Amino acid sequence: MKRFALSRTGIAVAASALSLALATGCSDSGTGDGDKAAGSDKGTTAAKALSATELKSRIVATGDVDGYKVGAADQTAGFASSKDDVTVVDEKCEPLAYVLTGFAPGDSAAFVNRMVSEQAASPSASSTKSLEDMTDKEFEEAMKNITGALGQTVTIVSLSSYEGEGAQKTMSSVSDAIKGCASGFTATPKGGAKDDTEKFTKVEAEKASGTGDESLAFAVTGDADGDDVVVHCEVVRHGSTVATYYAFSLAAFSGEGGAGDYEIPAEIIKAQAAKLA
Repeated sequence: MKRFALSRTGIAVAASALSLALATGCSDSGTGDGDKAAGSDKGTTAAKALSATELKSRIVATGDVDGYKVGAADQTAGFASSKDDVTVVDEKCEPLAYVLTGFAPGDSAAFVNRMVSEQAASPSASSTKSLEDMTDKEFEEAMKNITGALGQTVTIVSLSSYEGEGAQKTMSSVSDAIKGCASGFTATPKGGAKDDTEKFTKVEAEKASGTGDESLAFAVTGDADGDDVVVHCEVVRHGSTVATYYAFSLAAFSGEGGAGDYEIPAEIIKAQAAKLA
């Protein structure tokens, strides 16, 4: 979890980081994670996994949530390019690490994800100018726009489908991980350097939305250059499909405060639940 500073000399770097976080990315996830197991859906009937194509048609899209835009989850800016690249010291904590990297928490048959962010205000004419050409007033306006963007919460939504009892087993593994990894865990991209290791110091259960057939919510505290940053997650089962939500505050990552004083936007969860009903 790296932070960036907001200063006049660093504003271009901040703007680039925001553009990367808030714009649609280059990755259009839709790969399967393998064929898996037998069982029941909603505890009664045999579950059939949805295909990647079906998941793509059911994941939230721009227009489904008022005031938000939806784009591809940009893996080039992420912690890893696939869940196979994530190494977790304690195996039982793997489902949490997968949620935090926007991947399927279990061994799924198909998977897609998206980035959901608030619609940005229309840019002013001065926003197209270079820093050198801005007047002091235009620079102050640009700073306000960036600071306002930093107050936004970005949510990574993923859908994964499972055969048989795979979805129920995935929920159980997440529940066990929330309890068993309370003191935190570490995760490193395979082949990554020591500096690439993400350190999570605490996992706490939170109140879930109650949508779907089962729902679990938790907060994870991470170490961001010596400061605590909190991210919020929810995992919801809709029959044989599991939806995950991973929300983070851009203000927290920028060092502008608000380490944990935010939550997953309820309207995003509601919209996604409606598309899976």
